[in-house]
Amino acid sequence: QVQLVESGGGSVQPGGSLSLSCAASGKFNSIYEMGWYHQAPGKQREPVATITWSDRTTYEDSVKGRFTISRDNAKNMVFLQMNSLKPEDTGVYWCKAEAKVGSFALRDYWGQGIQVTVSS
Repeated sequence: QVQLVESGGGSVQPGGSLSLSCAASGKFNSIYEMGWYHQAPGKQREPVATITWSDRTTYEDSVKGRFTISRDNAKNMVFLQMNSLKPEDTGVYWCKAEAKVGSFALRDYWGQGIQVTVSS
């Protein structure tokens, strides 16, 4: 199985920055795509940024130019640098990893979520 643990959330004023980290552990063969998802209060969880094993990235339009996703394959970690934060960035951020465990099919694993609050 794969366990994902996020860290780095908290509260910040508009225009500020936060850095999220997610560490994967467990017995898995490989981790493929990793990503960050955002769930604003009262809304559904939506993708923010994803990154493949080969560092190909995608970003949701509203965070382009403000957020940067990166990963350390040797440490099985993914990061999200969030700059110029806005109140609408408030919510729970989830880390996701696409991994293969043993002979089982590739599947998604999720972290427990971490709160980010942007408010003056």
